[in-house]
Amino acid sequence: MTVVFVHGNPETADVWGPLVERLEGRDVVLLSPPGFGAPVPDGFSATMDGYRDWLVAELEELRASSGAPVDLVGHDWGGGHVVNVAMARPDLLRSWVSDIVGVFDEDYVWHDLAQAWQTPETGEAAVAQMVGAPAADAAARLSSRGMEGGVAEKVAAGMNAAMGECILTLYRSAAQPAVARRGAELEKAAARPGLSLLATEDHMVGTDPQRRRAAERAGARTVVLEGLGHWWMTQDPQRGADVLTRFWDAL
Repeated sequence: MTVVFVHGNPETADVWGPLVERLEGRDVVLLSPPGFGAPVPDGFSATMDGYRDWLVAELEELRASSGAPVDLVGHDWGGGHVVNVAMARPDLLRSWVSDIVGVFDEDYVWHDLAQAWQTPETGEAAVAQMVGAPAADAAARLSSRGMEGGVAEKVAAGMNAAMGECILTLYRSAAQPAVARRGAELEKAAARPGLSLLATEDHMVGTDPQRRRAAERAGARTVVLEGLGHWWMTQDPQRGADVLTRFWDAL
């Protein structure tokens, strides 16, 4: 069975490196959303719906070549794209995993940085400062927030102006009440087995009650990653690999 990983913001597929190394014998595909380690095609809409449609097209292509649905895993906005696909096209999936199901809860409030990106002029200034910083400074900032140092260096090297533009468009398309409205359809994701990863030190993706409530509505199990933060897959890749493997093996 093919396992597909989708990362988020402001990231490249390098965030999955340490975890994927521990998935022996798995057919793994890493998909990079346009602007986040991959070129932005002409005419691409870097909105919440645009990324959902991009991921649907990628999964349709994989389905055509393999003849089988996939196990889909998403982190950060990649996890948002995963939930959106699980609600819209469950036929493409055998299972799904996300660590940000809580953002689809009706009471979710975007974190401070997201709200800055969603604000005209303030967002442009914040993004310009982030993607325009020297790679060493960007890596240090990511590392200080919990990303493993070696991974942070690789991710920082992939930050550019295209990523910054996509950040602004994506977050503004998802400003409340847009995500809450999308979350009204969470029950549709229960069409396929789901897993919600609850990293206890990740405070950007909703409160514990919000994450648990959204996961329950989506028909997903919740697994707690005690002591881990937003970049749990770089902080303890073996634990992450073990949790995912147990989930897939139990299907």
